Amino acid sequence: MTRTPLGAWLARSVRNKLLAMALLPLLVVLPLLVGALLVWGNVAYDRLLITKVRSDLAVARGYFDQVVAEVGGGTEAVAASHALLKALQGRDPAALARLLERQRAQLGLDFLVTVPAHQPALLNSQAFASVRGARVAIVEGGEFARLAPHLGNRVGIPLIPTLNAAPSERQVEDRALVVLARAEVMDDDGRVIALVGGGVLLNQNLPFIDHINRIVYPDGALPFGSQGTATLFMDDVRITTNVRLFQDERAIGTRVSQAVSDAVLRRGSTWLDRAFVVDDWYVSGYEPLVDGAGQRVGMLYVGYLEQPFRLVKYGMLGAIGVIFGVVMALAAFFSLRWARSIFDPVEQMNRTMRAVEDGQGGARVGHVEARDEIGTLATHLDHLLDVIDEKTRRLQAWAGELDAKVAERTRELAQSNASLRQAQQQLVKSEKLAAIGQLTASVAHEINNPIAVIQGNLDLMRETLGQGALPVHAELKLLDEQVERMRLIVTQLLQYARPTEYAGYVEALDANRVMDECLVLAAHLLAQTRIEVMKDFAATQRAGFNRQELQQVLLNLIINAIQAMPRGGRLTLRTRDWEQDGAACGVVLEVGDTGPGLPPEARDHLFRPFFTTRNDGNGLGLWISLGLVERYGGALEAGDAPAGGAMFRVRLLTEPQVPGEAAASTRNGRPQPG
Repeated sequence: MTRTPLGAWLARSVRNKLLAMALLPLLVVLPLLVGALLVWGNVAYDRLLITKVRSDLAVARGYFDQVVAEVGGGTEAVAASHALLKALQGRDPAALARLLERQRAQLGLDFLVTVPAHQPALLNSQAFASVRGARVAIVEGGEFARLAPHLGNRVGIPLIPTLNAAPSERQVEDRALVVLARAEVMDDDGRVIALVGGGVLLNQNLPFIDHINRIVYPDGALPFGSQGTATLFMDDVRITTNVRLFQDERAIGTRVSQAVSDAVLRRGSTWLDRAFVVDDWYVSGYEPLVDGAGQRVGMLYVGYLEQPFRLVKYGMLGAIGVIFGVVMALAAFFSLRWARSIFDPVEQMNRTMRAVEDGQGGARVGHVEARDEIGTLATHLDHLLDVIDEKTRRLQAWAGELDAKVAERTRELAQSNASLRQAQQQLVKSEKLAAIGQLTASVAHEINNPIAVIQGNLDLMRETLGQGALPVHAELKLLDEQVERMRLIVTQLLQYARPTEYAGYVEALDANRVMDECLVLAAHLLAQTRIEVMKDFAATQRAGFNRQELQQVLLNLIINAIQAMPRGGRLTLRTRDWEQDGAACGVVLEVGDTGPGLPPEARDHLFRPFFTTRNDGNGLGLWISLGLVERYGGALEAGDAPAGGAMFRVRLLTEPQVPGEAAASTRNGRPQPG
């Protein structure tokens, strides 16, 4: 049989076979495994990015649907209000206009109109005809100008030539993408006397898209320097986006790529993949927007820059390749070295046997470094040659040596049996200890039940013992205080977690007066210190807030400031008007001290629950205060005072609002803390 060159090379010597056995896994199997790992890692990493953008798109769609529902609910609420019915029956156009403007501002709508029921021409237009509740719709430019003439500057969007977009001869997008709602106004007899139409214009609605982006991609949500983006499309045109065309210019008027347009707008599928967005590749999610008739009128998009993740992926895969390469090199080095420890003694024994065959009776293998089976075999070979050499002269000595070895093996066997018995005893002992541990855990679990019964019967003991409980009054009082403390902490947590259930009556407050009232409440603490109070009340606006809750916030800040100055200092109380874009929108209240200030390591944890720098506090004061202020659309900030110490600043809106409207005001472009 003819052998291949490789087969002939392997049959030539044990050395070649050992080399092949050592190197075959390293040079063939391991590279295949590394390649498979790199391919799998690349696919798994890409799937992880797609899963991330899928969840981001779901969050953005949930918020968008919530806005649509709020537009519909708000319009229906206006239509069902007694105030609107009264205004319509009073036939006072000015009063009706003021009422609609006030309701529009409160609901965060861009327009709110009414028409008589016998003249429904405007609200029975093509856009409103498909509305059932609230829906997204495209309104022609002329029709929208009649509906909301004050928003006409946001409708016309010049189209910008975009790479990979479908060819188009359009130069300007003059239609409006609007969230529309229509409701009927009925009189006391159930007759429809008017129609109410309300909505939000999505064209160039920058606060709306920025709020979606902050919800989906808050600060620090994306690693490696990636940036998250969000966009609303009318057909394939970006009508509002935070994607930048240049450094400070948004890519409004650019268009989506033809591949995405065909998949989402034509076929109605959701795009979850890489996509070229304006000037770079993003991990993107596109979902169609449909109007009341089920027609696809636009898209909702979220995505994040792919390049940082791509660089990290390539770096990770490269590192894996380098690590495996180093491992392969080291493994090959040690494999060859270990293989040499096998075939060197074998070759030495082969040379010895050939020498004996040639008549060299004194030839021996000699000393072998290996201490394994090969080394033992070499030693036995030398020993066998010595035995053959001595023959009968060594026969008796060999018999005695054999007896000694038998005795030695017997002793070793006895020692092995003793070790086995000792191991069995140790195993039994371990099993017993494990059983005792399980029993102890079970008993501890059962004891918890009577402990709960004892705690639950504390009040019953006090009521039953009556005057007999006086000797342990202090102990019972201590238990009551601890239970009350737990109840207070739970109540505070519930107050922050479910703010609408604990909201108070909102009124327009004089910030200067409230600050004075809080100073009176803290007078007994100030009387025990050497603290100088400096007041600078310059606010002229009023704050929409609950009086007791505002006192709770300010009093907590004043007490913290007093406790920060145990050796005396200056307590600064200041009020001023809060202005944005040159217009007053609220009030700023400041509480400062000259204490040690805020340590850098505490700034990031200052408003977190249960964080405190004092041993006598529970760490909930600032957390609860932050929740109360944000509940009414305000903000609570902490920083360093100009003259040293800490400064806490409370920003409150002028317009009174109930909890829950703060989120709507931020979403619809009303004044935001900052």
